[in-house]
Amino acid sequence: MTAVQDILRQTPYFADADQSQLDGIARAVVERSYRRGDPVFLEGDTCEGLYVVKSGRVRVYKISPEGREQVLLIAGPGDTFNEVPVFDGGPNPASVEALEPTVLLLLPKSALLGMMEAHPEIGRAFMRTFAIRIRQLVGLVEELSFKTVTGRVARILLEQLPASTGEGGGQSPRRLTQREIAAMAGTAREVAGRALKALEHQGAIRIERGRIVIVDRERLASLGR
Repeated sequence: MTAVQDILRQTPYFADADQSQLDGIARAVVERSYRRGDPVFLEGDTCEGLYVVKSGRVRVYKISPEGREQVLLIAGPGDTFNEVPVFDGGPNPASVEALEPTVLLLLPKSALLGMMEAHPEIGRAFMRTFAIRIRQLVGLVEELSFKTVTGRVARILLEQLPASTGEGGGQSPRRLTQREIAAMAGTAREVAGRALKALEHQGAIRIERGRIVIVDRERLASLGR
C-alpha cells in the first residue's frame, strides 16, 4: 500500500473501502505542499474538492466583518476538510492556512462525486461523518454561548497539548501563541492571555518562556467543563 493509500485509509470516508476502490481514489488524488503560514484557500473561493491532511497541520477559520477570527477546526494527518461545498455546489465556506510545513491530498470534486455514485457505501460513510461534524459544530456553538473564556481555553489546551509523559506534564511540540488560542476560543488575544494567567494561578498549567506546560491535567479538565 502506498503512502497516499495509507493516509486515505485513515479517514472515516475510506476506512472500509476495498483495495480496488482505494487504488481508484489514490489515482485521482493531487498532492500539494505548503509552508507555514501559506493559505490553502480563502472563504468564497470556488471549491476544488475534498482535502486530506497527509502531514503537518492546518487551521480552518472564519473572519467576522470586524476582523475577529474564529477557528473551526485544527486538522492533522488523516483529517479531512472542505466537504460541504463538494455537495452543495457553493463556494468554500471558510479559509484554511498551514500552521506548519504541510502536505495535503486533494480529491477533486468531480472524481469524488463519481466514486460515490459508483460505490454507495462510500456515500453512506460520508453521511455518518457529516452527522459527527454537525454534532461537533453544535458543541462549538454551545461552548461559545455558555462556557466562560477560561473554560474554553482550558478545553483547547487539553486538546492541543499531549498527555503527560513524565514529571514535567504535557508540553506542546510547538508554541501555541495567544493569538492562536484566542482564535480557537472566539475571543480577543488580551482576554485569552488573562484566561491563561487564571489557569496558571489555579495550578493547572505553567508558562515557561512562552511555552505552556500542563501541571495538573485533572484540574485543567475540571476547569474546562
